[in-house]
Amino acid sequence: MPAIQKSGWNLMTQIRQEVKLRDGKVIVRGQIGMRKTVKSADIVLYHKPNLPLAVIEAKANKHEIGKGMQQGLDYARLLEVPFVFASNGDGFIFHDKTNPSQLETEIQLSDFPTPEQLWQKYCAYRGYTAAQLPLITQDYHDDGSGKTPRYYQLQAINKTIEAVSLGKNRMLLVMATGTGKTYTAFQIIWRLWKARQKKRILFLADRNILVDQTRINDFEPFGSAMTKVTGRTVDPAFEIHLALYQALTGPEEDQKAYKNVGKDFFDLIIIDECHRGSASEDSAWREILEYFSSATQIGLTATPKETKEVSNTDYFGDPIYTYSLKEGIEDGFLA
Repeated sequence: MPAIQKSGWNLMTQIRQEVKLRDGKVIVRGQIGMRKTVKSADIVLYHKPNLPLAVIEAKANKHEIGKGMQQGLDYARLLEVPFVFASNGDGFIFHDKTNPSQLETEIQLSDFPTPEQLWQKYCAYRGYTAAQLPLITQDYHDDGSGKTPRYYQLQAINKTIEAVSLGKNRMLLVMATGTGKTYTAFQIIWRLWKARQKKRILFLADRNILVDQTRINDFEPFGSAMTKVTGRTVDPAFEIHLALYQALTGPEEDQKAYKNVGKDFFDLIIIDECHRGSASEDSAWREILEYFSSATQIGLTATPKETKEVSNTDYFGDPIYTYSLKEGIEDGFLA
């Protein structure tokens, strides 16, 4: 740790210790449920909170210097970071995916890279342009409780933000039920909204309870900027609109409330559980999405629908991130 801090890494915002990545799979034997060991990285280095750059695995001095490397590489794969360091206190083995001609080098404690050096290498590796950076580095919402996104939520959020920064405007996220889709959606919206990249946002769901729960739970930090669409009116005084698609449209022309605002009214539309309808050509969802076709549209689903008649990927394209039921069970987040 002293070597890392000496290189300028901030203990409060850039260094996290014992970062839990997996909960440990639940094994049920008869009536008893047992959990396999929790998987935690010794240290994760961040450019800023929730933008991970590197994994460090530290072992006791009696081990050789590179002892923790394999474990570190496993964690780096989950976090999709290109840098791994293994140490026994005498020095570091530095595994650098951005330098294929020399993947691993041994470095002295005093030569640990600075935050700026790793960030510059990371940006070059990801191909970020200066124009993308304000959005890529936009802060997450932090409620002060210490709650942080799980590794796969982080992936889903950061991949979506990156895709938007590249100008992509149709996206699909596949996440198993119970893995925190709405919290993930909230953080995506929060960052786009705070960066002022997307000013007017519509969150569409097909069940009232989903809209109400979302408003009082995950979306609560939006506060007075948020409203639920009722009485078939879209109120331009608000920026974050939560709606049942039934509140915006219906078989009769006078029920098509979405037509009361201009086609470019919304900059971003998030469609929750989009497998339940938006993909079918004649569905109410599709009608709303096509009207606001200039908006960036992100579909969330647990199970993408792929039949001859109905296809999510036709509309949204291939998923930019998938976290399956199997992965959720393996990781111990689902039982």
